[in-house]
Amino acid sequence: MTPRGILLDIEGTTTPVAFVYDVLFPFARHHAAEYLRHGDLADLKREHDEDVRQGHDPPPWSTPPVAYVHWLIDQDRKSTALKDIQGRIWLEGYQSGELRGEVFADVPPALERWHQKNIDIRIFSSGSKLAQRLLFSTTKSGDLTKFLNGYFDTTTGPKNDPASYRTIAIAFGIPASQMIFISDVTRELDAARLAGMETMLCLRPGNHPQPLGDHPAVTSFQDITI
Repeated sequence: MTPRGILLDIEGTTTPVAFVYDVLFPFARHHAAEYLRHGDLADLKREHDEDVRQGHDPPPWSTPPVAYVHWLIDQDRKSTALKDIQGRIWLEGYQSGELRGEVFADVPPALERWHQKNIDIRIFSSGSKLAQRLLFSTTKSGDLTKFLNGYFDTTTGPKNDPASYRTIAIAFGIPASQMIFISDVTRELDAARLAGMETMLCLRPGNHPQPLGDHPAVTSFQDITI
């Protein structure tokens, strides 16, 4: 059966892990102090207060609170406030030409192929919606956002929670059973399957090892026959 919807992860699925950890994260870290001097820090302060309350021992709050941002980055925390700040820092990098989105070579032709089949393609990533759009609009293959109908981030819910995928299916307007979620993380796929979606585990160079479970595995979007 041809799916009516495809939901894609980014890191380790459409985009090399190295691009995220070796390019994007260092860029945000380098420019964090400058951004924090004039950015809105209300959400970040609330998260810091919650970390203190839960005994996570974050660095003390300061102005600018760059040590706390670096602490969140080092933990790869799926923090909505952090992801928003990173997205705004990356925006300046993409606008200046210092950053350019990166995807695997098999991704653009697959997106075009699925789009031509009238499949609804959307993204679910822990990075902010802004960061997602910036990445896909600035690739060497051109602006790929023309193939994408929507973006979901941590404001939708955790990626390992089935409720997030039920919410996404409602946003698609498609039964979950007629959707495929493709990711490099088994726990995320387990959650999507519990919500009723079909799943595929993406195995890319540099990805973190994952238990295969019973999710069909692909090493390239060329392997996906739809």
